[in-house]
Amino acid sequence: MTALVAALGHGGALGWLCTVVVAGAGLASGVRWLRVAQREHYVAGSVSRFALRWWRSSPLNAALATSALAGAVASGFVPGAALVCAVAVTVGPVGLRWRGTSAPLVLTRRLRTLGATWVVLEVMVVAAGVALGAGPVVAALVASCTPVVVDGALALTAPLEGLVGRRFVDRAAQRLRQVAPTVVAITGSYGKTSTKGYVGHLVAGARTVVTSPASFNNRAGLARTINEQLVPGTEVFVAEMGTFGSGEIADLCRWVPPDISVITAIGPVHLERFGSEERIVAAKSEILVRAPVVVLMVDDPRLAEVADRCQAAGKVVWRCGTRRESEVGGTEPCGARAADEAVAAAARASATTGRGERRVVAVAGSGGMTVWAAGQLVAEDVGCSAQPSNVACAVAVALELGVPAAEIAARLAGLPVAAHRLEVTEAVSGSVVLDDTYNANPAGAAAALERLAASGGSGARRVVVTPGMVELGRRQRAENERFAAAAAAVATDVVVVGRTNRRALVAGARRGRATVHLASTRAAAVAWVRGVLGPGDVVLYENDLPDHYP
Repeated sequence: MTALVAALGHGGALGWLCTVVVAGAGLASGVRWLRVAQREHYVAGSVSRFALRWWRSSPLNAALATSALAGAVASGFVPGAALVCAVAVTVGPVGLRWRGTSAPLVLTRRLRTLGATWVVLEVMVVAAGVALGAGPVVAALVASCTPVVVDGALALTAPLEGLVGRRFVDRAAQRLRQVAPTVVAITGSYGKTSTKGYVGHLVAGARTVVTSPASFNNRAGLARTINEQLVPGTEVFVAEMGTFGSGEIADLCRWVPPDISVITAIGPVHLERFGSEERIVAAKSEILVRAPVVVLMVDDPRLAEVADRCQAAGKVVWRCGTRRESEVGGTEPCGARAADEAVAAAARASATTGRGERRVVAVAGSGGMTVWAAGQLVAEDVGCSAQPSNVACAVAVALELGVPAAEIAARLAGLPVAAHRLEVTEAVSGSVVLDDTYNANPAGAAAALERLAASGGSGARRVVVTPGMVELGRRQRAENERFAAAAAAVATDVVVVGRTNRRALVAGARRGRATVHLASTRAAAVAWVRGVLGPGDVVLYENDLPDHYP
């Protein structure tokens, strides 16, 4: 013990006490960052990124971060200064809870493994500091940099987690081979969950179909879906595939090889991770490599280029597009056909040969939605509020799977609404609620505002509640300002939730006529809405961020 105390260097017993206290504070505060790691899908680097957001989220948190670092540095000269660091990392960042409410900590096997690895790393580093006679300063620095250490533990445990998950993946791959359904793989920056639901609905009347539930779109989610839900006799398996980086979809397609692949849209979603939309196109296009049939939303010129390359490679290509009634002069057959007669003619020819190019166009009009496929009318003036782009992709898949056009037309009016994606309900107060809390992209937000503008009667109060959009990289501030300005043009009130995008949203909303309100949490925003809105009023909840966001 004498040798250990001596190893603590200047400060003696005080140095020992400070080392223990600040190390304990670092371990306690780390529970917050473990929750962030879990919510961010255990991606190394995500914890440090969120730590920067939180420490910069308010003047108080910035002051606490400065105090923590200052105390850590000063403890190299005065051991007692480490206690300042201990207090700062215990108290802050203010607002980030240990357990959480909307995104609570769940003690899964993976989290326990990560936590144990992180604790070992912290203890080893502090022990090395003690051995070098710098216990207080090393413990304080480690406590201040706990998010970085958690990210290190994530990197260390990633290979192990890959091995653990491999047996579930292998079992799923074997089951998939045994059942041998036609695999429809769907990805896109947005619209993939809705399109997946539409495909399942349109196909269910003619074929036995299983769709991956909710947003089960990664390795673990798809393996679980296959192992638990794919049964003998299943004819079609619709798999949503998501990605946070290049190579992930390619890996999924190795053991879930698609027969039909779909890309619904390209947008700035996860731009913070990818860096550019060109990289997003490349990552999403991995889903097309193994598929003999591809369905692409060619309204986007980038996907039109991808369609050209796929057709040149000999794949069957379904080119999907949308039109608005104003663009084609109404929903009369001649108007829709005149929008692209040359392409429609080529589509009719390809339908005869079974190779080459095919086309689906969805026309949104005041009388409903009209859908054309290969130059032929599939359905006219269907009363549904679905996004035309998603409908066009789903119809293309259903036709490729052999579902009769008449069956598709009959089922279009009953397309399901994906949970929390512009779901319409009525509150107890009599106000209309547009729940778009699972939507987080500029295109979807714009569509939601269109719905809000068309809802409610004359004199109705229209409210937008939003924390804004995230993971848009350098475009995040500009996109949120643009969205808030558009919201303020159609809404009477804009309620800004949280601090993540507060400045951008307030700046944008002040360009319009709406009154701007600030709410620290979504619960506070909901309470305000319930106290203000009444019969005939409308509220749009646009996106929702879990409480590990500031």
